[in-house]
Amino acid sequence: MSVHKQEIKKVTTHTLHEMKQKGEKIAMLTAYDYSMARLLDSAGIDVLLVGDSASNVMAGHETTLPITLDQMIYHASSVIRAVERALVVVDLPFGSYQGNSGEALRSAIRIMKESGAHAVKLEGGAEVKESIARILTAGVPVMGHLGLTPQSIYKFGTYTVRAKEEAEATKLIEDAQLLEEAGCFAIVLEKIPANLAAKVASEVSIPVIGIGAGLDVDGQVLVMQDMLGITQDFKPRFLRRYADLQQIITDAVSNYVNDVKSKDFPNEQEQY
Repeated sequence: MSVHKQEIKKVTTHTLHEMKQKGEKIAMLTAYDYSMARLLDSAGIDVLLVGDSASNVMAGHETTLPITLDQMIYHASSVIRAVERALVVVDLPFGSYQGNSGEALRSAIRIMKESGAHAVKLEGGAEVKESIARILTAGVPVMGHLGLTPQSIYKFGTYTVRAKEEAEATKLIEDAQLLEEAGCFAIVLEKIPANLAAKVASEVSIPVIGIGAGLDVDGQVLVMQDMLGITQDFKPRFLRRYADLQQIITDAVSNYVNDVKSKDFPNEQEQY
């Protein structure tokens, strides 16, 4: 007798739009490798972001700037092979789209063709409008990113909350509207006042996903290593740790080392 495999309904950009319309929150996490992406996908995550934060949590760099397009494609390919349900969005890394819409298009096409990803994400508003338009001509879905934009860290000089002043808040609202008009399917708002994020989410029809942007947006995103407690030195107000894997992993490895040293591992049942 054949066993019928239950069909899994994949999350698409249209799915996210429907979720916003229904008031259903969108859950998004970062992922950079096959094994973790498979776990996150099976747990019901809606969107996986192959973030340029891999530069920090996977490679140990101080900022997101050093990671290359080739490295992003490598991580994205690993994640895509694991996923059955989630929408996979890939960050365009620093230097692959700013100031040159032709380069932006080539970068986005490489990510889509070589990794099999579903969409790309880039940082900025009016200054990247031409790049967004050019990418969309190839049919590549684009997610925007406003507020704290880590690729601009040397411009701002700090990771503090953005758009607290009226002028910057006004520009952020204008940029969000511009991103919607340009054709972005969603926007990430990072580390801005909650009331401003709520205003943006109510004024645009596309989903708004927050990180340090309060509750009244359409979804939330966190870095996977942060929320699982693999990293412990990063402690922003917006981060909730759902596990302490740093301690669990350290204890497990310590026990393994002790068992090997004491000749307790392997025992008779663990050998051939």
